[in-house]
Formats: sequence, C-alpha cells, structure tokens
Amino acid sequence: MSVAPKIALILPRLSKYGGAEQFAWRLAEALAKTGYRVDFICARQETDPPDGVKALELGRKGFFKSLKILSFAFMAEKTRLKGGYDLSIGLGHCLRQDILRVGGGPLPVFQRLSLRGWPAGLPRLSKQLRRFLSPSTYLINWLEGRQYRQAKTVVCVSEKVRQWTLEVYPETNPLVIYNTPDLSRFHPASPEERLKARRRFGFSGQELVISSATSNFTLKGVAQLIQALTMLPKETHLIVAGHRDPSTYIALAEKLGLGERVHFPGMIKDMPSLYHASDIFALPSFYDACSNAVVEALACDLKTLSSCDTGASIFLPEEWIVPDPADWKEMAARLNNMLNSPPPARPDGLEQKKAGLEPWLELVAKMLDQPQRA
Repeated sequence: MSVAPKIALILPRLSKYGGAEQFAWRLAEALAKTGYRVDFICARQETDPPDGVKALELGRKGFFKSLKILSFAFMAEKTRLKGGYDLSIGLGHCLRQDILRVGGGPLPVFQRLSLRGWPAGLPRLSKQLRRFLSPSTYLINWLEGRQYRQAKTVVCVSEKVRQWTLEVYPETNPLVIYNTPDLSRFHPASPEERLKARRRFGFSGQELVISSATSNFTLKGVAQLIQALTMLPKETHLIVAGHRDPSTYIALAEKLGLGERVHFPGMIKDMPSLYHASDIFALPSFYDACSNAVVEALACDLKTLSSCDTGASIFLPEEWIVPDPADWKEMAARLNNMLNSPPPARPDGLEQKKAGLEPWLELVAKMLDQPQRA
C-alpha cells in the first residue's frame, strides 16, 4: 500500500482571523480531506488545525520585528528540510517552497501605492522615512526576491497582483487563482437574519448602514469614509470592524459632528452578521491584493464599493469603483447613488474565473507528478 504524499503549508499564524489565515486553514482542510498528509508550519497557533492536519508551532525569537521574521523563516526552513515533504506551499515569508502563493503583492508596489493613504506633507514624509529606516523593509525585500525567484510555481490571488508581480519580477510567469468565500457562511440574508443582525448592532428603525472591515484603518480609507458620511443622509451610519485602536478616527468623527453615526465595534468574528446588517459594504482601499471582505459581501448580495487599486474590483460594476480613494467627495457621490439605486448588473463573477480550492487541488496533484526540488 502506497504512502500518501506529505505536504507542508508555511504561514506565521495558524488562525481563522485574517484573509491569508482563513485561506490557509481551508486549503489545509481540503488537502487533508483529499488524503494527503498535511503539516501546518507556523510561528503561532491561535486555533485548532483542521481534522487530519498536524500543527507544528515553532515560535519566533528576537525583540524586533525583523528578527522575528528572520527567525521564523530559518526555523521553518529547518523544519521543512527535516520533514521530508513531497511538496511545500509558502503562504508567508519563508526561505524556500515549491509553490509560492502571493497574497499581498511585491513590497515595492505596496509601499508606493499605500503611501497615498497618509496625508500629503509631514505625515506622508514621516511614514516614508520610517519605512526607509526600518530593517524589516530590507529583510522582506530580500526574502520576497528569494521566494519569487526560487519557487517552482507562483500563484497570485488576482490579475491585479499578477500585474504588480510582473512589474517587479518580470522573469516570473505567475498563475492566477482567485479566492472564493465559504458559501455555507456567506449568503444573502433572510428577512429574519437581517432583522436579527441589525438589532445586534443597535439598529431597529429605518437607518441606512454602511459597513467596512479592516485591521489597517489608514490603508483601507476609513478617514475618507468618515468624511464622505458628511455628504450622506443624516440617517446613514458607518460601522467599521477591526481590532486596531480607533481613537484617531473617533476624534475625526466627533470633529465633523458624526460622533453618534460612526461606530467601531472592534473585531467581529461573525462577519456574516455585519454584512446582513448593512445596506452597503465599503472598502475604498489605497492598496488591496484581492479583499476577501469584498468577495464575501458580494456573496451576501450586498452592494459593495471599493477602489480601482484592489484586485477584487474586477467583480464590481464601474459605478461601485472609486477611481481615487483619496477623493472622499466622489466617494460620497457614489455611495449616495448606491443607496438610492437598485444594484446594476455585475459585469463579471467568480464563476467566470479560475477560483476557489478546486484549482489548488488540481495544481497540487500536477506538481506531485513532477520531480520536486530539494
């Protein structure tokens, strides 16, 4: 009887919170159900692994971010070599893997586009200087360059990320496999589900609810959303889910007289409830590879606004895409139209793209038929 191939997934966190983490957990589960032996190599385990998956928690050493990144990369490589794997999949920064999943895009492109999220002048110059002086910038650039050039196969999460990758690493030939949400969790709300969700967030009347979700308020345009709220009907409320300190944005809302209309409930694990309570989901990112939240909101049949600098914008009608996420007045105009109009026909959909876990299982099977690198 032949022994099933042994596969390693490498990502610093084993968790169900976060886009890359959710995908990695679901991929590990799918691989194990297919019959592979699966190890999840991580620095920190925050949740139980799927059935049939073994978690290898390595920890991280060092007091500084760069040392923690480097220590995990070396420990993960040592574990990979010792494990005798038939195939390894890198989902975060590591030294070596057979398949590299690019969930965020190259660092130089991210830094160029995301810098626009900080106000011009001293705040933006200060952010730029901190990045220039940070050892992590140089370490991550080195690790990424090694990963892109060493990987046998590179998989990007969107066509946008593929374009960004080719901009920095033109010698690569990346594949594109989009994420799909778990449709057993993310689905259109029934009237009962919608009423229950709205009550959970304190809404019971005719309020109009715009929601957003992010762990990086600056990058995902939260300040611009708050400013846009000044031009929307007074019954419009904004909910921003995320575990970052919202004090700066609460102060902005109060300064604009919106203190009672802007809400920061913190981290929300039951994300379907947030979508079901909302009339619009908005994520006007300055940079986003392919937001899981945008695709999840669409799966819940929710009007969704994003920017042209996110890979998920391919699934949105033009009316729902903000050309410049810094232009909060244009954002307000589009949100107003969305509040007062039925959803237009969507020009594209996941069903027309290579998406979900099935293409990943096909890729893994194909790779295992080929001789692997040491």
